[in-house]
Amino acid sequence: MYESLLRFPTDLFSEFDRMQREMEQMFGALGMPTSIRAVTRGFPAVNIGATPKSVEVYAFAPGVDPSKLEVSVDRGLLTIAGERPSELPEENDKVSVYADERFSGSFKRVVSLPEDVDPSGIQARYRDGVLRVSVPRSEAAQPKRIEVR
Repeated sequence: MYESLLRFPTDLFSEFDRMQREMEQMFGALGMPTSIRAVTRGFPAVNIGATPKSVEVYAFAPGVDPSKLEVSVDRGLLTIAGERPSELPEENDKVSVYADERFSGSFKRVVSLPEDVDPSGIQARYRDGVLRVSVPRSEAAQPKRIEVR
């Protein structure tokens, strides 16, 4: 009789995404994250590691013009900021966008650095969509071998 009420959607998250898109169309985004995934992850995604001589930060930002990237250090905080333009056509009567999962727009990521780094020697390189920021550790923090006499 009411078979549609007895069926449960097979992909629950796609149903949530669809409902969220409909709510955004009716009420606007109101500055909230645009998807369930946006709540837990930022753009660009970063990997951070340390060696005895430096702290290495890798920011994965494909499609970003290197001249639009800004890297700065202030009071132990490394800031990576920039902008990635949208490559989607504008929606109108003839064009509909069904999925927009790729981030576009301005971004800013802030990473706390350890106290033993020397920001005067920071280096940043962008290649193949990956920004590599290398922050050397201060000379006093370097491991030293002490000769026993």
